[in-house]
Amino acid sequence: MSTTPIDSWAVDLADVTNIYPFVGFEVPMAIIGIVLWIAWHIWQVRYEKQEFDEEIRKYGSHENIRNSINGDS
Repeated sequence: MSTTPIDSWAVDLADVTNIYPFVGFEVPMAIIGIVLWIAWHIWQVRYEKQEFDEEIRKYGSHENIRNSINGDS
C-alpha cells in the first residue's frame, strides 16, 4: 500500500512532487506545536504554584520552612 505516487525510489526526486503525506502543513503544525508547548509550560507553572501554596498552608509559613532548611531552631 502506497500513500504517494512513487513505485520505485530509482527516480530523480526533483521530478517527484509529494514524497510524504501532509505536504504544505509544516508551518501550521509547527505553530500548533509551539503554542501547545507554551500552554503546557503555563499550565505546569500554575499547577506547581498551587501545589507549593498547599504545602505552605499545610506545613507552615515561609519563615518556618526557611528555618528548617537552614537548620535553625
